[in-house]
Amino acid sequence: MEALYGTPAAASIRKEIDYLHPHYQAFVKAAPFVALATQGPDGLDVSPRGDPAGFVHLHDDRTLLLPDRRGNSRIDSLRNIVHDPRVALLFLIPGVGETLRVNGRAVITTDPGLLARFAVAGKLPLSVLVVHVEKVFFQCSRAVLRARLWDPAVQIARTALPSTGTILQDLSQAEIDGKAYDAALPGRVKATMY
Repeated sequence: MEALYGTPAAASIRKEIDYLHPHYQAFVKAAPFVALATQGPDGLDVSPRGDPAGFVHLHDDRTLLLPDRRGNSRIDSLRNIVHDPRVALLFLIPGVGETLRVNGRAVITTDPGLLARFAVAGKLPLSVLVVHVEKVFFQCSRAVLRARLWDPAVQIARTALPSTGTILQDLSQAEIDGKAYDAALPGRVKATMY
C-alpha cells in the first residue's frame, strides 16, 4: 500500500493528537451531527446522532459526553459498546468541509446527574456515552467538497426516493401498511423527538 500511496505529508501526521486541543474543541462545540461507529460480535455499526450544535459536551480535554436520544430502540451501538468499548466518532458541521475524527473507548452510564445535564423540554436521554479520547484529528475537506455535501444546487427532493412507508411495506411483504405509516410519520417524529 505504501508503494501505491506513498508516505503521508508531515501535516497529516502532526494533526493527530491524543487529547481535545482547544481548536478541536471548537469543532465539537459547533457540530450538530456526529456519526458513531462501533464493533460487536455481529459486526460493525455506524449510527447517526444529532441535536443542536454543542450537544456533545466536553467534560475535559480527554473526555466527551454524548447523550443517547430516542430512536428506533435497536440499540445496536450500545450492545456493541458493552461487548467492545472502542468507538469512532465523525463530527460534521454544516457549511464546513473539514470533519473531526475522534477514536476512543466508551462506557454507557445512566447516572442521574449526567442525564440531567442533557434534558430538553424536561425530557432526559435514556443514557449517556462517556467517551475517553485516545486519538483526535481533523480530516481535510476533499471528500465533502467532491460530494458537494453542503451545496443546495445538488440537494434532491425527498420525494425522489422511495418513502419510508413504501420501503417498509415492500420489505415486510405488506405486513406494514406503507401509506398509513407515511401518513402517521410526521406527527410521530414530532411527538417523539425527545
